Amino acid sequence: MTAPFSDPDTHLPKRPVVRLKPKANARAVRHGFPWVYVDEVVTDRRTKALTPGAVAVLQDAAQKPLGLVTVNPNSKIFCRMLDRDVEAEIDEAWFAQRLSKALKARTRLFDAPFYRLVHAEADGLPGVVIDRFDDHYVLQPNAAWAETLLTPLVAALVSVTGAKVVLKNASGRTRTLEGLDEQSAVLLGDAPTAALPVPMNGATYMADLTGGQKTGLFFDQRPNQAFAAGLARDARVLDVFSHVGGFALACLARGASSALAVDASQPALDLATEGAGAMGVSERFKTQRGDAFDVLAALGEAGETFDLVICDPPAFAPAKPALDAGLRAYERIARLAAPLVAKGGVLGLCSCSHAADLSAFRAASARGIGRAGRSASVIYTGFAGPDHPQLPQLAESGYLKSVFFQL
Repeated sequence: MTAPFSDPDTHLPKRPVVRLKPKANARAVRHGFPWVYVDEVVTDRRTKALTPGAVAVLQDAAQKPLGLVTVNPNSKIFCRMLDRDVEAEIDEAWFAQRLSKALKARTRLFDAPFYRLVHAEADGLPGVVIDRFDDHYVLQPNAAWAETLLTPLVAALVSVTGAKVVLKNASGRTRTLEGLDEQSAVLLGDAPTAALPVPMNGATYMADLTGGQKTGLFFDQRPNQAFAAGLARDARVLDVFSHVGGFALACLARGASSALAVDASQPALDLATEGAGAMGVSERFKTQRGDAFDVLAALGEAGETFDLVICDPPAFAPAKPALDAGLRAYERIARLAAPLVAKGGVLGLCSCSHAADLSAFRAASARGIGRAGRSASVIYTGFAGPDHPQLPQLAESGYLKSVFFQL
């Protein structure tokens, strides 16, 4: 049931109340879990009529307040925790406080202004992703509340960072699950007419902020690309699912003798080629467009070998129903890639699947390597960089896994 909430000692407007069912895990919420699923709340005509993105007070079954949440009756995640203070006002000043904290953390970590500024729940802004490209910012409002409060969010972003350009990226599966549209937009300034150069790990990447995948560049692999680059001197490198040259260009920057980037997207490979040119390593860089499975099989049939092979595919298991099929796909990638690794070489395998935890992914990869007739030892396990912080209570925030095997 719902009831209006107000405090006679404040001038805050009345807010609706969402109450947990008696069997719901209120303890998990108190201990920091940021979501409440639709089957955990008491639903009636009034809760179902709440506007997606509305702010409400969450109570336990005994009517004790747990915090201020945003609600979406159209999503399996009915509530997302915004603030433990039920009297908080979710306005520009509130956004500015969260953004200032996130900015301070990143400026301590990075010398150059290229990083993920906001990583959703782990930065106290559930469903919100903001990537920074100097004075250009790409914002993904992946939850209904952020879409509703886009104006104060952008105003706070500008006041805190001095942003000159703010782009809204509306692509992605999460917005669909929230019942949101896919209409991207320019929220401030003018959209760039060409890809922007991004320095990272000694390489130069070209990021297409308007037409590229996600926000234009994947910052999350930064530490894993740095590890691979440390193995790359005089090495022949194969980078599969390369996007704009992620692992390949980092390895070339550290002295790889050659690098072949494979991807299904020609525009992404064109950007990788542009980046290689900007770095002055074009003569050591090649690209091949095609389906990764087909290319790996063809390279194997041709007897090609490399000192370092990295495969960084898209999420094969984005949700639990796809887990078994996803793990089979990861196993197949490992089986096809392992024969391409020279004796004593290294195979790096990555997963950005929420549903596949590290143990399951590593086991699937090891099965694939074994089926290829190779033996291996794990020499490195990596995750997303520190600009992608993990919320300990939310396993989904630790989505990226990278495991490097010496064969």
